[in-house]
Amino acid sequence: MKEYEDKKLVCATKEGLDLDLSEEEKKAKEEEKSRFEALTKKVKEILGEKVEKVVLSDRIVDSPCVLVTGEFGWSANMERIMKAQALRDSSMTSYMVSKKTMELNPKHPIIVELRKKFEADASDKTVKDLVWLLFETSLLTSGFSLAEPTTFAGRIHKLIKLGLSIYDDEPAGEEAAAGADEDLPPLEDDAAGVMEEVD
Repeated sequence: MKEYEDKKLVCATKEGLDLDLSEEEKKAKEEEKSRFEALTKKVKEILGEKVEKVVLSDRIVDSPCVLVTGEFGWSANMERIMKAQALRDSSMTSYMVSKKTMELNPKHPIIVELRKKFEADASDKTVKDLVWLLFETSLLTSGFSLAEPTTFAGRIHKLIKLGLSIYDDEPAGEEAAAGADEDLPPLEDDAAGVMEEVD
């Protein structure tokens, strides 16, 4: 079905979704675009060929970002179906799969704080980690499959460690407990005591 009551139906998961905006809304959108321009360029630089472009979104309400496909490219579901085909054309697959646009939600607190973090220090390493995490999460929420699930899991584990205040340079578990117990006598003294008892 292409139309309903003289209204053309469009796919909301593809780029080119045109929402009717008032003049005030268009002006506010332009101001927002200029405020986030440096961040969108940085995100594109970090993700490289993974995305075709990074733009601000009109369509997102709750999510910090979303991945949409080109207007004439495959949807996430079609991409999954085609990847599962045994006799697929690899050249066509690479052409159709590559056209993803990352849309950022400028009103979401995560994106707002990410912009602040980037503006405070453009070379902040955590910005890169957060961008990759947002990209991989949006792959999943947008219906795509992860190319490297273990890398994604590693990023999640790193976040969990930060949340639990666990740092990689700290000794773990029993080693930390043994190191904390200063009352134990040195190993050499124990060995000498055993030798005396034998005599």
